[in-house]
Amino acid sequence: MNGHEFYDGTAEVSIISAGTEVTDVPFRQPLFCFRSRPHRAMAGCICRRCVSQKVRPLKKEGDRQDFDIVRTASLTLLGLIIGFSFAMAVSRYDQRKNLEEAEANAIGTEYLRADLLPPEDASRVRDLLRKYCDERISYYLARDELRVGQIDAETAKLQAELWSVVARVAGTQPTPIVGLAVSGMNDVVNAQGYTQAAWWNRIPLLLGF
Repeated sequence: MNGHEFYDGTAEVSIISAGTEVTDVPFRQPLFCFRSRPHRAMAGCICRRCVSQKVRPLKKEGDRQDFDIVRTASLTLLGLIIGFSFAMAVSRYDQRKNLEEAEANAIGTEYLRADLLPPEDASRVRDLLRKYCDERISYYLARDELRVGQIDAETAKLQAELWSVVARVAGTQPTPIVGLAVSGMNDVVNAQGYTQAAWWNRIPLLLGF
């Protein structure tokens, strides 16, 4: 489509997930959380150890035992937080990947089902789908919020145009064959909403700070 072809092993046309390429927006980069938390924890432990040895050395056996208990509990809690964070990140990444694949399949299927429409309408739908696919790819590659807002507005406009074409044909030719094209367009619109929701469902930003 328009010179863009993306292959994921199962679909002829799919949209590559570019979530791992977004590095300048913290809440779009799950690894940002993992880079900051362990480093801060390690630095805190080192500073505390240095200060405690100079200000209040652990000379008594009881003090050493208390310190070991606190240290073990802190490291255990840190390990749990990191483990749960990784589990959340992996599950959300898999969900986004699957939904992006489903959206790509929906676009590719509707592109083929455009043949079921009258020639003029079929050509119009294919042209709009090419532009729509470009906008969806741009959404995954966008790095600043202003650009994302522009892409969302253009995507909504294209969705309205696509739906108006198939709805008009369905109104004049309400046949089961045309119904397949209408159903496919409905899947295209729904898939975008599901993918959008998955991209918003990130690890809470509070976990990284």
